[in-house]
Amino acid sequence: METARYNRQIILPEVGINGQQKLQQAKVLIIGAGGLGTAVLPYLAAAGIGEIGIIDDDRIEVTNLQRQVIYKSSSVGKSKVLEAKAMALELNPSIKINAFIEKLDSKNVIPLFEQYDIMVDATDNLNTKYLINDACCVTNKPFVYGSIYKFEGQVSIFNYENGPTYRCLFPEESAQVGNCNDAGVMGISVGIIGMFQANEVLKMVLGIGELLSGKLLVYNMLNNEQQKFDFSKTDTNTIDRVAFENKHAFVEASTIEIDAAFALEQMHHPEVVFLDVRNAEEYPKITIKNGIQIPLDRLESELHLLNVTASMFVFCQSGIRSKKAIEILRNNNFMNARSIAGGAIALDKILHKGTVSVS
Repeated sequence: METARYNRQIILPEVGINGQQKLQQAKVLIIGAGGLGTAVLPYLAAAGIGEIGIIDDDRIEVTNLQRQVIYKSSSVGKSKVLEAKAMALELNPSIKINAFIEKLDSKNVIPLFEQYDIMVDATDNLNTKYLINDACCVTNKPFVYGSIYKFEGQVSIFNYENGPTYRCLFPEESAQVGNCNDAGVMGISVGIIGMFQANEVLKMVLGIGELLSGKLLVYNMLNNEQQKFDFSKTDTNTIDRVAFENKHAFVEASTIEIDAAFALEQMHHPEVVFLDVRNAEEYPKITIKNGIQIPLDRLESELHLLNVTASMFVFCQSGIRSKKAIEILRNNNFMNARSIAGGAIALDKILHKGTVSVS
């Protein structure tokens, strides 16, 4: 073991040589290489976590650089996980970094989780959070949860030693949850919450301190108020691998996305409707001849304005709220509804290239 590198933490009585060996033997998977993931990764790597996996299929965009501070301007367009791996190994070449350039789904999640001790949820997608939770229940692995909304962040640990799960705290998906593209975010916010997550990982591996299992930490960046709420295990439904695969294969099949470019190619078709579920004040404005705007919170009460047989292409700012809209529409027999991947941001990029006529 490279003791000189870790000297400042080894001299802590709570860590010592034995604790450093525990860190070296630990295997941690970070799900998402965005704001939270890039805040967690450097501290786990520097602390000497022996094997770290990173999974994300996204590429770096210039808008990421404001909060995903491990990436450089010269890295725009490159794979996030490959750039993250290179950074982490430059920081600490004595550890192992596994980069997975793919999206986490019901097919790869169980085999992947079986290889790691602790999962770190660094995602901003509700479906993925439920997927992570259920896969951790199947594999009997804990995960460290993190979430950001504007100036507020949340941290907890789920499924630790058969403790409360994500579904105990959030039994159903909420239509009101947005990601940073929808709601905006300060870069410092993801840094603070990401370091809280890294702290929980290190405490879990070392077996020290009080973990946030059964507790939700809520931190407000504007007034520095920090609160902890206790919650109990309420979801006692066991899920085996077969039930898991059936459930999440259905969820993924029912949340059908359509590529923004392909959607725009059909904008002049008389039976195609573009449904904008954003609020009226949101930008960029997307003006399409056969478009209609119904904010998500009014959608259920205004379904009568829509043709149930039409091909419905639904979009929000980036593709999060539109998936909730798809769920509402399909529950009301709008079976031809699909979510536009990337939302208004993706549509706006294509429209401003001048490759599609909106007239």
